[in-house]
Amino acid sequence: MTQINMTDQAIRRTAIVTGAARGIGAGVARRLARDGLAVAVVDLVEEDCAGTVTAITRDGGTAAAFAADVNDESAVTAAVTRIAAELGSPTVLINNAGIGGPNAGVEETSTQQWDAVTGVSLRGAFFLTRAVTPYMMAAGWGRIVNMSSISALGDSGRVDYAAAKAGLIGFTKSLALRLGQHGVTANAIGPGFVVSDMTRVGAQRRGRTFEEHQRIVAQTIPVRRVGEPEDIAHTASYLVSPEAGFVSGQVIYVAGGPVD
Repeated sequence: MTQINMTDQAIRRTAIVTGAARGIGAGVARRLARDGLAVAVVDLVEEDCAGTVTAITRDGGTAAAFAADVNDESAVTAAVTRIAAELGSPTVLINNAGIGGPNAGVEETSTQQWDAVTGVSLRGAFFLTRAVTPYMMAAGWGRIVNMSSISALGDSGRVDYAAAKAGLIGFTKSLALRLGQHGVTANAIGPGFVVSDMTRVGAQRRGRTFEEHQRIVAQTIPVRRVGEPEDIAHTASYLVSPEAGFVSGQVIYVAGGPVD
């Protein structure tokens, strides 16, 4: 098995960030590029990734856009093959892609909605991880970060989303147990309220402006502010670094206060 030492990793690492056209994914992609990684910016539509790629390259980083429906096995396989050919073998994976359906109790959640939400967040993470793991194992080094949520602890109005995010935690811990011997770590981040399209929709559902919604939510958070994509990006930056090699199988809640 070919080994890649820390010096080589510092010189050139390739990261895949899914759902990176905007929001948390875009913030993580920009941060990893600043850290010196080449970043594959993956989202459903390649053109939607242009803003993230432009921001990275304008700052002197390396990035390219790739289109893939993460819920489509063949699309994921093709995208990862292309990324390896164009940017180099991926040894960092951020499974960030996710969608949220309308608020609904379990009795109101349709099968179509359940399949769509769990398909992108959980099935998609499985497809990406399975496609990327051989590159990590061949290198003897890798970092996987799965984007969970505080909703993993339970969300009566979004049973599909909560189930998918909880599933990612079990997936993460299983990966840590299986891949640790190959120099690969796996961790999860559980964001709290973070400024994003998803939380903007939440404000609309409540009949509030987004600014008003943020002010109200901030009063329920111990640090008295809502999260920004950069807050999540800082944590991801650490978890994928060589220095985080003894941190694996963990869930780090980035939520402005304790989460049980």
